[in-house]
Amino acid sequence: MPARLEYTTPVDLSRAQRQEYLNFAKTAARAAGKVILPHFRSSLQVTNKLENGGFDPVTVADQAGERAIRDAIENTYPEHGIFGEEYGLSSGNGLTWVIDPIDGTRAFMTGMLHWGILLALFDGQQPVVGVMYQPYTDELFCGDGEGAWLERAGQSAPLRASACEQVAQASLSTTGIDWLGTDEQKQFRNLSQQTKLTKFGGDCYLFGTLAMGALDLGVEAGLKAYDIQALIPIVRGAGGVITAWDGGNPSLGGTVVASATQALHDQALSLLAAN
Repeated sequence: MPARLEYTTPVDLSRAQRQEYLNFAKTAARAAGKVILPHFRSSLQVTNKLENGGFDPVTVADQAGERAIRDAIENTYPEHGIFGEEYGLSSGNGLTWVIDPIDGTRAFMTGMLHWGILLALFDGQQPVVGVMYQPYTDELFCGDGEGAWLERAGQSAPLRASACEQVAQASLSTTGIDWLGTDEQKQFRNLSQQTKLTKFGGDCYLFGTLAMGALDLGVEAGLKAYDIQALIPIVRGAGGVITAWDGGNPSLGGTVVASATQALHDQALSLLAAN
């Protein structure tokens, strides 16, 4: 694959441009959904991208979905860059579309629903718009950092994170901890043991339910930029907070924690930092 995504000087965008790009992202994600959905719960060939004994699955649905989004971008915004999980980085004018055609491929290949199509526009420092689309349920989560919405059955409703401010009252979710290092597992347990409940599983969907107000904390590690960028404007647009575990910019992945409120986030970061 070509070079990885990196931070650059941010591109300034007007509100009207953000709205235009968000509308485009919704249309492109839905177009990818039409390509991907026929493969769901079907006889699907799965390829392992790793040769070291690990398992990182990819399917023809992942590849076809990313191609559909890339085609839409290249036809509409040929000057923009593209960074996707399956086909790498193509540089552009400083604005870069970031694609995960199926976040949650393991769920997809086992017929479960916690997967989605992720598409964001990165301005060099932050994703300025983001979309998560689950075509089987026809749920489209979208945000621009100032607002977030759920579109379903032809209706659009604003998303709002919960008002939870105490870890002891919080529900927490993570996709899994098997890939965490020894220190990271300890950090995670410092937080998890203080919460009301911890639910494993979810991939991108856990960030959507946080934006809905059904979940209060989402914690992940080992992420790539395409795993998280589309979800950042949704969480922030719903009033939530999302950073790296050390409080830094989460846009290039790594360790990520999302919280319903700033007070809850401050507590979560403190527990994740505890020895």
